[in-house]
Amino acid sequence: MSKINKQLLLSRKIARYIDQKLLVWDSPQYAYTIVDKSNILNTLIISTYPQGWVDIYREKNFQCVDPVIHSALTRFSPFSWGNKSTDFCDLNFIKKFTTSTNYPLAGGFTFVLHDHNNKMALLSMITSVSDPELEKSIITERNALQMLLIDIHEQMYKADHALYINDEKIFLPQKNILSVRENEVLYWSSRGKTYGEIAIIIGITLRTVKFHMGNVVRKLGAGNARQAIRTGVELKLIIPPF
Repeated sequence: MSKINKQLLLSRKIARYIDQKLLVWDSPQYAYTIVDKSNILNTLIISTYPQGWVDIYREKNFQCVDPVIHSALTRFSPFSWGNKSTDFCDLNFIKKFTTSTNYPLAGGFTFVLHDHNNKMALLSMITSVSDPELEKSIITERNALQMLLIDIHEQMYKADHALYINDEKIFLPQKNILSVRENEVLYWSSRGKTYGEIAIIIGITLRTVKFHMGNVVRKLGAGNARQAIRTGVELKLIIPPF
C-alpha cells in the first residue's frame, strides 16, 4: 500500500471515529486539525466542512495566517471565535476567506491540545446564530469535549502506529513547501536586503528574484512580500542558506 493510500485510510478511520463520537451533539460540522509546531506548513485536516473550503485552505496554506491557529499556539483553554465572540474577535481572516470562497464561516468553538511530540491538535466546531442551542451545548459540555479531543488524538496515534511500516510515519509528512531559491530570496529579504541586492548575492536576475518572491507570497497565503517575510520569521520557516 502506498503512503498516500495509507494517509487516506488513516484519515477515513479517524473521521468515522469522530463522527460516531459527535452523534450525541447532533453531529455538528467540525475540523480536527493537527499542526506540527516545528513547521506549521505540516498540517493535517480531517473535516466535515465543505470540501471546497478544505481544498482552498490547503492550497493557499491558510494555516500560516489563520488567527485561530495562531491563537491556539499560545493557549491551552478552549475559545470561541467569530459571531459576537468575546474570546476571539479578530475576524480579518474569516472575512478574507469568505470573500475568496463560497464557504462563509460565521463562527465556531475550538478546543486545544499540545502533545509530547511537539504537535498541536485542534477540534473546532462551527456554530451559527441560527442555532444558539449548539453553542450553549458546547459551552456546557466543554470539559467532555476537551476530553474527547484527547481521546481522538490518542486514537490517531494508535491508528498511525498500526499502519507504521519501514520506519516511516504516515501522518504529518514533512512538507518542504519552499524551493531552495525561494528560501534564499525570503531569507535575504528578511535580512533587509533589496531585490537588487539579493539578485547580486544569489547571482540571478532582478526579474527572477521578483518571480521567486511572488511564489513565496502565494505559498504562504500572504497578501504581499512584507507579510510573507513576517510570516516566515514568526513561524520559523526560513532556513539560513549556508
